[in-house]
Amino acid sequence: MSFESDLLALLPQLRRYARALTGDRAWADDLVQDATERALNRAKSFHHGTNLRAWLFTIMRNLYIDQLRGRRDIAVDDETAPWRQMAAPRGEVDGLVLRDVQRALYCLPVEQREVMLLVCVEEMSYQEASVVLNVPTGTVMSRLSRAREHMRVLLGEEPGRKTSPSSLKVVSRS
Repeated sequence: MSFESDLLALLPQLRRYARALTGDRAWADDLVQDATERALNRAKSFHHGTNLRAWLFTIMRNLYIDQLRGRRDIAVDDETAPWRQMAAPRGEVDGLVLRDVQRALYCLPVEQREVMLLVCVEEMSYQEASVVLNVPTGTVMSRLSRAREHMRVLLGEEPGRKTSPSSLKVVSRS
């Protein structure tokens, strides 16, 4: 497969990650477009045989951070943030649970939220997440552990309870 076709195959994952990062559909679409454009413009700097997914997620994360800095008027943990007012799907108990998980996710510190999204939503390995975040693997593991514990507290579960890694997966409905 070619670089372009590999990139196209990863677009749904990029979009899901962008939606989870931003909490805003339009901003997420713009972020994916900007990341894709940057990746295509820098395709020659990508080394074939390395992890394209991690490379693309790193580009997107860096763009997101740059955009956050440019949007100083938007606070990620602001009470008026769009994800705080999202309505659950009507008639679906799962929708209510999803809303609670989503709200709890956005109450996490950014470093913990990023790790949670990469490992639990995007199912990246600790090593892949460490490449994207540019931190040691042990830091990824530590942040994820703290994020899961924080989520348990936020969701009203018993602190310190051992939960399987898959039980705190965040499901995206794009």
